[in-house]
Amino acid sequence: MHLVVGLGNPGREYERSRHNVGFIVADALREGGGWPDYKQKFSGVWTRGALPSGAPVALLKPQTFMNLSGDSVQPAVAFFKVPPSGVIVVHDELDLPWREVRIKVGGGHAGNNGVRSVIQRLGTPEFVRVRIGIGKPPAGFRGGGADWVLSGFDAIEWAELPEVVDRAMAAVRRVVDDGVAAAMNVVNTVPAAGGKANAPSNKAGK
Repeated sequence: MHLVVGLGNPGREYERSRHNVGFIVADALREGGGWPDYKQKFSGVWTRGALPSGAPVALLKPQTFMNLSGDSVQPAVAFFKVPPSGVIVVHDELDLPWREVRIKVGGGHAGNNGVRSVIQRLGTPEFVRVRIGIGKPPAGFRGGGADWVLSGFDAIEWAELPEVVDRAMAAVRRVVDDGVAAAMNVVNTVPAAGGKANAPSNKAGK
């Protein structure tokens, strides 16, 4: 059993924000797999189903707001008896350009307060992250990184988002089906939109 956690903030005002891309991927996994509707538990909403390979997965969307995500993840991990290596956290990443999808294990939180909270509550950083690049604020943006992540996708980004979500879902499936090392060797070497491929790496990044 793997536990896939999509990070985000509850509430309609955040639905289309960059910070909620983890929620968007979680919903796409549920809907694409025909899994049951979410149920409330673990200070969040959750469901479970199977990937096309038949691998069982529990899916969690914390409803604690981002900076307390670990308060939802930790009791879910305890309930499902999932080791940290079986936890896959899907989240936005300022340090990656828009449309990039990368996998890493362990390392720091890179300023993401949801990841920070999960590390604190699990007592270890050694879980899997599927990182979805949202880029840094462009020149002329009024505000800092916190304002940027809470701002909504623009029309072009929203049109490109389904492809990004598909790639993030594929990354999750590869981790579950093939193991994290094999998944990293594929996902982390695929060129991002208009970019160059990274060298294969199984090491934790920033």
